[in-house]
Amino acid sequence: MRHHYCGDRHDYFHQGRGAWIREAMGLGRGRGFGRGFGDDEGSSGWGGMGGRFRGGRVFGHGDLKLILLALIAEQPRHGYELIRTIEEMFDGAYAPSPGAVYPTLTLLEELGHASVESGDGKKLYSITEVGKAFLAENKEAVEAVMSRMQQTAQMFARAAAPMALREAMHNLKRALFMHGGPWNAVEVKRISGIIQKAVDEIIKGGKES
Repeated sequence: MRHHYCGDRHDYFHQGRGAWIREAMGLGRGRGFGRGFGDDEGSSGWGGMGGRFRGGRVFGHGDLKLILLALIAEQPRHGYELIRTIEEMFDGAYAPSPGAVYPTLTLLEELGHASVESGDGKKLYSITEVGKAFLAENKEAVEAVMSRMQQTAQMFARAAAPMALREAMHNLKRALFMHGGPWNAVEVKRISGIIQKAVDEIIKGGKES
């Protein structure tokens, strides 16, 4: 069974694809974002060969293995389909490179976590009982990976904001950094009130549009 977006692209992780992974692994509701992400997995997009984004890599060491295994636990998939599915989870902003995905799938097969059926020049990957047990034993790690993926997707969304908005956010941070007065209770209340008013207006406007 395939799952689709529920709400915006970030809700997808908790209400859509992230939800079935948690359900399959016996996980509860999400606990929020992880502590960041590593740079050990190849990528096509933000840090890899595709070039949409530049900077660091999305997946930490071992993360891609868990995600691929969780995806084939949902249903058997070809390597190319796995790449496209992960790209869909990031709303097209990121996709892992074939040079990272296919060796990882081979590793899963060698570990006995995945089985492979060949046909028409393609390999169809399915999870094994050993793989299911591995996912169950590592459900907390799967939860952490999903949190990091959500955090990264949100970062991509911010990077895709119009230039005028990025400049406004930069100006706000700069104004706070350059604030020359004392951070006493009165000043903190004044500035936090200004920011909160802006937040309220943004939310209000979004609901009315």
